[in-house]
Parts: sequence; C-alpha cells; structure tokens
Amino acid sequence: METLNYWAILVAAISTFLIGGIWYSPVGFGKAWMRENGFTEEDLKNGNMAKIFGIAFVLGLISAINLAMFLGPDADFSMGAFYGFLAGFGWVATFIGTHYLFERRSLKLFLINAGYSIVALTIMGLIIGAWR
Repeated sequence: METLNYWAILVAAISTFLIGGIWYSPVGFGKAWMRENGFTEEDLKNGNMAKIFGIAFVLGLISAINLAMFLGPDADFSMGAFYGFLAGFGWVATFIGTHYLFERRSLKLFLINAGYSIVALTIMGLIIGAWR
C-alpha cells in the first residue's frame, strides 16, 4: 500500500467519469444504451443522481486502487495500458457476458457496457503506469 501513487489513482478514478460521460452521451452510445435498457429520458431524470454518481465514484476508486495494486510499483505506461486492457477484456467483459447470457440481454448492450469497461480500465492502467 505504501508504494501506491494516490494522485494517479484519484486521476484514474476521475477518468472513468470523463470516459463514461462521452461513452454514454448522445454523441457516443447513449441513445442505443437507453433503447437497449428500455429507458426514457424521464426514467433517467427520476434517479437519485447524487447517490448514483457518488457510489459510482467510490466504485471507480476501488477499481483504480485494485488495478494499481495489481500493476505494482514497476509498471510503466505501456504495461499499465496492456494490463488494464487485459483486466477489462479478460475479467470484466467475460463476467458481464456471462451475466448477460443468463439475463438474456442483447449483444448490443453487452458491447456497449463491456466496451466501456475495457476502454476505461485501459486508460486507468495507462494513467497509473505512466504516473510513477
């Protein structure tokens, strides 16, 4: 724990919000994501946004800490990005895929959500690895 760069972890956690903001926006996959989930604009407005974003940030922070511990103190930006990609593709996407199979969710929704996780973890790993 003493070798962790907490500033890099914080920036990596914040990056998930920036990436998600673009990924799930109308210029990204937001409309398709809403359609595949059966959400309307009104549905999204009725959520407790402080709770949703607050918990999402804590979960992003936990993910960044976990990834930093996994990478170790000797990671550089390329190793960080590669291991982040492997974590996103090899662990997160495969587990999401398993859930989606049993929940009978669409392939399109899987690709949107798993794609976000892969990209977010790759960027998180790049940030943590580059910022020693």
